[in-house]
Amino acid sequence: MPLWKYPVHVLAYGFGTGLVPGAPGTIGTLVGVAFYWMMAPLRPLYYWALTSVLAIAGVFICEQTASDLGARDPGMIVWDEIVGYLFAMYRLPRDWRWLAAGFVVYRLFDVWKPYPIGLIEEGFGVGVSIMADDIVAGVYTWCVLHLARRAMRR
Repeated sequence: MPLWKYPVHVLAYGFGTGLVPGAPGTIGTLVGVAFYWMMAPLRPLYYWALTSVLAIAGVFICEQTASDLGARDPGMIVWDEIVGYLFAMYRLPRDWRWLAAGFVVYRLFDVWKPYPIGLIEEGFGVGVSIMADDIVAGVYTWCVLHLARRAMRR
């Protein structure tokens, strides 16, 4: 099957970044950085609503693409990293230092998969599992970054 047969594949592959050999999740997260850069000026409610819509759509996007590929969680699907990074960066400054810190901390949580991320990854249907573990990694990142921001203000 051609990799670009359906538009959902283009999204699932992070506009092609998921096809980069070696570290597709890391490269795909860079698309999340670009999305964040565009979305950061939105009011918090609009940012949250758009991120939530992208997450819900991601369940379908990831499930359809995984099904078409005949795999449970193929590495070339990076839509989950894109959306997970958006969760991580909610209400943080649109500044390169925060973008970089968010990128590093998010990738650490996504690769490390501390409790309960590993359980979440295995506990649901394909689309939800693909999305949920990255969203939780994003929430962990959000907590760490907001604690760091609070500490820096004191």
